[in-house]
Amino acid sequence: MLQQPSGQGSIPGLGLLEGAASSRVHRNKPRSVPSEASGGVPTASREYLLASLPPSITLPAPRRILIVMDLNGTLLYRPNRKRPFHFVERPHAARFLRYCLDTFHVVIWSSARPDNVKTMVANLLSKKDLDRCLLVWARDQLGLCKSDYDARVQCYKRLDRVWNHPAVLRAHPDAANGGRWDQSNTVLVDDSAEKGRSEPYNILALPEFTGMNDETAEVLPQVHDFINLLSWQSDISRYMREHPFKLNPNYALPR
Repeated sequence: MLQQPSGQGSIPGLGLLEGAASSRVHRNKPRSVPSEASGGVPTASREYLLASLPPSITLPAPRRILIVMDLNGTLLYRPNRKRPFHFVERPHAARFLRYCLDTFHVVIWSSARPDNVKTMVANLLSKKDLDRCLLVWARDQLGLCKSDYDARVQCYKRLDRVWNHPAVLRAHPDAANGGRWDQSNTVLVDDSAEKGRSEPYNILALPEFTGMNDETAEVLPQVHDFINLLSWQSDISRYMREHPFKLNPNYALPR
């Protein structure tokens, strides 16, 4: 558990830059619907919904679950689109991500372009820690057609793309006996609930990080605590269907 603040400094050399207001205007423009060539708008399957209905059971001990982690808006903020490689770190972001790597299995999956993702993870993680990520995915792994890839289109993170990747399959602790990652043992951490539309009870949707002036609560420590809680559950989708993540504005870090 995070015991104390790790400081609120931004990534060295970065800050709120000129043009932040115009960047916000751009982000607030509505996103277009992805074309059928990109898979359209997903819905949860009947099998997924049925599997999420029974109650979850608290396990006798926590287990090592799979975390699919977003970057921009979740752990970082890019204040100026004209300087795409400059980011401000959310309080506790690097420490939180290292904790997830120490305790769980982690896939990083951002809808940003590959060069931006490479820069973001380089600012957050050492090379040694980066090597511990099962996957580091960017916009090119969302299944978008060329026109959608270059447009301001709504992106969806279909978790079966992660679950079926060989590196992820091998990482399951019971892979030798056919064990797999699925809705029972995976959580998607993202600032957009819409991105988890195909697996709606596996997304931990937290408030979008838009800079230090708008950060009014200890967000990542609360995500940390909730993920720890999920690791004790027999089925994450069943638990989150009944108990979705909710931010407590009065939360305080233990001293």
